[in-house]
Amino acid sequence: MLDHWIKHPTILTGELVDLIPLEEKHFAELYLAASDKSIWEFIPTNCSEPEKFKQTYSIALAERNKGNHYPFVIYHKATNKLIGSTRLFEIFPNDKKLEIGWTWIMPEYWASAINFECKLLLLTYCFEVLKTIRVQLRTDENNIRSRKAIEKIGAQFEGVFRNDKIKENGLPRNSVYFSIIDSEWEIAKEKITAQISKKKQW
Repeated sequence: MLDHWIKHPTILTGELVDLIPLEEKHFAELYLAASDKSIWEFIPTNCSEPEKFKQTYSIALAERNKGNHYPFVIYHKATNKLIGSTRLFEIFPNDKKLEIGWTWIMPEYWASAINFECKLLLLTYCFEVLKTIRVQLRTDENNIRSRKAIEKIGAQFEGVFRNDKIKENGLPRNSVYFSIIDSEWEIAKEKITAQISKKKQW
């Protein structure tokens, strides 16, 4: 179960952002951040629609209670507001592996240091606190921006899972899978830190 591996509440503190456990009290502000449709172009569920947002993030809380997901909100320190969300899921304590995903931020912060800092916080927690041996990431095959960002953090391309998801329009989605394993973490950490230094300053 969740409390045997990921302790609640887990707060991850960075220079630009804090990752704070999602709670229902965050829904109203988080929905404002999520309301731009462009955020959801490559994500199977369009959470720019209020009912889908509420349903999706209510499920995220229920899944946390079961030990299956650990969702965070992204708190931007400079503006004192929530600007996105991310989570740990596909949690397998016995195999010491999990996935980072459901990550999105408001478009005005795309191409900034923020996504890299989020990944640094999450991966540091995974490899240095949880002692994972594998962290997986995946994205839509057609999401070139996301694929490039994943490659820049040192994740290794593993392949394409064909017809991996069904999108809301009923069409299948191919997913691209990446991973970082424990022996690669120190090199990946250096790459992420370099990306953050390059992107000043939000």
